[in-house]
Amino acid sequence: MLNVETPQDLKQHVGEEMGVSDWVTIDQARIDKFAEATGDHQWIHTDPERAARELPIGSTIAHGYLTLSLVSELSTQNLQIVKKRTGLNYGSNKVRFTGMVPAGSRVRLRSVLKAAEDVKDNGVRVISTVTMEREGAERPVMVAETISIAYA
Repeated sequence: MLNVETPQDLKQHVGEEMGVSDWVTIDQARIDKFAEATGDHQWIHTDPERAARELPIGSTIAHGYLTLSLVSELSTQNLQIVKKRTGLNYGSNKVRFTGMVPAGSRVRLRSVLKAAEDVKDNGVRVISTVTMEREGAERPVMVAETISIAYA
């Protein structure tokens, strides 16, 4: 984990890996809760029997946006700013879902600090390249460039 005192201290770590989170299991219950929250009940996510018959991997898969939503939770394991007043999610420049996450899989987040730029009100815009890895898979399941703002 990258641990810094203030948001401004991030500028000296541009280009560095911030950290790798712990593994988290994406079980069917979590997938179903996401489907309920978003209204996306497509059978590839919510019907294990049909998925076992019709999908080549023989299992339901997590929603791509469920995978993306884990960035908020898992990135707290990769970066700690001690003297931070608040932080805001500012969005993403690019998101690619590059692999499937079968129900029961474990994923983790790898984060690299791409840029840290001053913004008004004593803030720093943090641009990170994040990669979601699935245990046992050769390729990542998601790659994104995320943006947040940390205020001192």
